[in-house]
Amino acid sequence: MKKEDLRIIFMGTPEFAVGTLGALVNGGYNVVAVVTQPDKPVGRHGSVLRAPDVKVFAQEHDIPVLQPVKMKDEAFLEELRSYNADLQVVVAFRMLPEVVWAMPRLGTFNVHAALLPQYRGAAPINWAIINGETETGVTTFFLDHDIDTGRIIMQEKFPIPDEADVEYVYDGLMKLGAEIALKTIDKMIEGDGHVDSLPQEEMINIGAELHHAPKLFKDNCKIDWTKTAKEVYDFIRGLCPVPGAWGEIILPNDTRMELKVYETLKSDRPNDGLAPGTLVKEKKHSYIACSDMLLELKTIQPNGKKRMDAQAFVNGLRL
Repeated sequence: MKKEDLRIIFMGTPEFAVGTLGALVNGGYNVVAVVTQPDKPVGRHGSVLRAPDVKVFAQEHDIPVLQPVKMKDEAFLEELRSYNADLQVVVAFRMLPEVVWAMPRLGTFNVHAALLPQYRGAAPINWAIINGETETGVTTFFLDHDIDTGRIIMQEKFPIPDEADVEYVYDGLMKLGAEIALKTIDKMIEGDGHVDSLPQEEMINIGAELHHAPKLFKDNCKIDWTKTAKEVYDFIRGLCPVPGAWGEIILPNDTRMELKVYETLKSDRPNDGLAPGTLVKEKKHSYIACSDMLLELKTIQPNGKKRMDAQAFVNGLRL
C-alpha cells in the first residue's frame, strides 16, 4: 500500500487541527475530503459568518468540504460514504456516532493533546498546566463508543517548563500532533492496514489518579486566592491567553474589583496574615495575597478595558 492510494477523510475545526491537515497535504497523503463544523455567526448581530480554520485551509487546497449540522443526517452520511475512505483522521472535532467512526475499512483515529488515559476531555492542554504537570504529550487512538477511551496506537511526550502558558504548549503540541499523525498512518501503510494498539485500561497503574479535562466555562475559570501561590500561579498560566483566569481582588481601601489575570510571577514573600486576594501596592511592584505567599501581578485586564501592564494600572488607581 502506498500513501497516495490511501483515501483519507480529515475531521477537525480549529487552528490546532490545521497543523495536522497541513502536514498531510504537504506530505503527499491523499486527503479526499474534509469534515468540519458549520460556519459560525460572529459580530454584534451575528450577521457575519466565519468559516472554521480547517475549512479555509481545505478550500485553499481545493479539498471538498462537508459541514454537517447533525452527524447522523442521512444526506451527510450518504455523501461521506461516496468518498469511499479507507481511513478517517480526527483532530479537535466533535463526538462522532458509531455510524461515522466505523465507516472506513481501517477505522478512525484521533489525535488527542494529552497522554491518555490522563486528561480525557475538551481542554487537556489547559488542565495539564493548571494541575502543575511538568510533562504532557499527544496520543493517537482509535475511536470507540466513549469519549477518549479507545485503544492507544502511539504517544509522544512534551515537556512543560514552569513558566510556560497555554500558547507555548498549544504550539508545541500542534506540531507534535501533526508528526504523530503521519507516523501513525505510515505504520498502517507498513502493516498493510494493520497497526498494534493497546487498551487504555492496561496503561492505568493500580491506585493511580486519573485527571480529567472538562470544558472551560466562566465558573471554572475563577481564581481561588485561598489556594497556595504555586496553585494560583499554575491556574493563571493554564488559562492564558484564552479564556483567561478571572478573580475578585481586595483593594487597600477595602473595596473590591473584578479583573482577568494573565501573568504573575512567584515571589519569596510570605502572606503575613493578609486576607487571600488582598492587593499589596508598592512603588515598583504589586502583589496579591494567596494562602501562603504573595504573587506579583504582571499582566491584567480590568472589566471594560484592554489587557495591560498590572503595575501601570495599579499606579493609576485612586486608593
